[in-house]
Amino acid sequence: MHTSIACAVVIFLLSLWRVYLRRNRFPLPPGPPADPIIGHLLLIPSNKQADFFYNLSLKYGGVTHLCILGQTIIVLNTVQAAVDLLEKRGSIYSDRPKFTIFELMGWNAVLTFLPYGKQFQKHRTLIQDYFSRKKCESYQHYQIEETRVLLHQLSENPKAYDDHLKRFATGIIMQTCYGYEVKSDNDIFLKIAKDAMETFNKCGSPGSTMVDLFPFLQYLPYWVPGTYYARKAKEFQTQTTAMYEFPFRAVQTQVEGCAKPSYLSHRLEALNSKESVTGEEWADIKGSTATIYAAGTESTASTLAIFVLAMVLYPEYQIKAQREIDHVVGKDRLPIFEERPNLPFLECILQETYRWHNALPEGVPHRAMEDDVYNGMFIPKGAIIIANTRGMSLDSSVYSPVPRSTSDAHIFNPLRFRPKPLGLGEPYPIAHFGFRRRICPGKHLADASIWIAIASILSMFSLSKVVNDDGVEITPEVVFTAGLASRPEPVDCKIHPRNLSALEALFQDNS
Repeated sequence: MHTSIACAVVIFLLSLWRVYLRRNRFPLPPGPPADPIIGHLLLIPSNKQADFFYNLSLKYGGVTHLCILGQTIIVLNTVQAAVDLLEKRGSIYSDRPKFTIFELMGWNAVLTFLPYGKQFQKHRTLIQDYFSRKKCESYQHYQIEETRVLLHQLSENPKAYDDHLKRFATGIIMQTCYGYEVKSDNDIFLKIAKDAMETFNKCGSPGSTMVDLFPFLQYLPYWVPGTYYARKAKEFQTQTTAMYEFPFRAVQTQVEGCAKPSYLSHRLEALNSKESVTGEEWADIKGSTATIYAAGTESTASTLAIFVLAMVLYPEYQIKAQREIDHVVGKDRLPIFEERPNLPFLECILQETYRWHNALPEGVPHRAMEDDVYNGMFIPKGAIIIANTRGMSLDSSVYSPVPRSTSDAHIFNPLRFRPKPLGLGEPYPIAHFGFRRRICPGKHLADASIWIAIASILSMFSLSKVVNDDGVEITPEVVFTAGLASRPEPVDCKIHPRNLSALEALFQDNS
């Protein structure tokens, strides 16, 4: 007995000594000078943090260190570092920090924010099983149906294109997730999704607000500095609850009758076949469904808005893609999924849309579950790990850094992916859907939805800058929203039919 206790004490002391040696032998990653006590609190901006992190990498390298009031933050600005840590060492980097703000909003049971563990693994399995690459092929008829609605709306009211893109993304998710068809712009499900998504982007970057770093602030009066986001989060609880409960109850009622096939009806039928169901099982179904609803709608709509902006600013690539579509598809019908391999330049446009401005420029933070050493740099347990996808998309070791040229990584250039000498021979981006154990489980559905939308839009329409009274084109100002997801503010542009006969045939098919 005494021997066992002695051995346990020795092992404990040796582990402490090992941690001590590691912490003192290896330095933290490089970073800017910090102020006493508060660290880099005053240095980190409230907006455009992804660009700030990227600029740090230009001076301090691809892995940088920041600190806010004792909380270590490690920023990864290269794909190589992200793969090495988040994929190859995913067992210790797949956790999430505590997202106090999103918990206050009611998003604590959503896969995106769940800590790594049994509940996370259960939710991930639930979603992956229903959204595998093969399974997603059976949802293509929903995507085609919603694409036709999108084209109708763009032809009738092109100025409201941003709303149409949101409706398109929501419509696909509602069909696959709930078996529900959105039939009008005033649909209650559309409003619920829109309201919930707007709250996402009004509560700061996840894991980095003062309330996230110091949860006790949520209990203080709202006039105390640092409590602003806690107040906003509590105000938004109603919208989050509606997103959880309203669609769930609607489909639950249908299942008792005859619901259309969907993720939720599939899960509810499985629960109804059991003799008894725990509250935890009901919560898992609600949480996993809300994950699909929230994540799928916002990321898809944001990416398509980025695509529209790119086509307006860089019309030469739009013309090249349209020539390819006309050659492969023709001018009398819309592209189909089976033609994707035969449209390589269109694929380059899609991939460059992902790279040029990712809809989640900072990703969602990870958390180190153990002390670690990477390339001689110490990463302490509990450190917040930010996989800065914005920095990765501009990484000079991957994408050509030649400024003010078509190879400049800041410039939208789909030719960068074509093999030399036709292009720059650069690789497709891989960071936009996350990494390994935290990779988006709905990526196959999202990628297919975005592809069919841009293929169909380019087939039917031309997008261009507006012209003033003097006949001069007006270049729109590029402004991206802040928050978890980033999307360009709607711009003034022309979206006009380039193929009237095909558009008329489309109207006839849906009349």
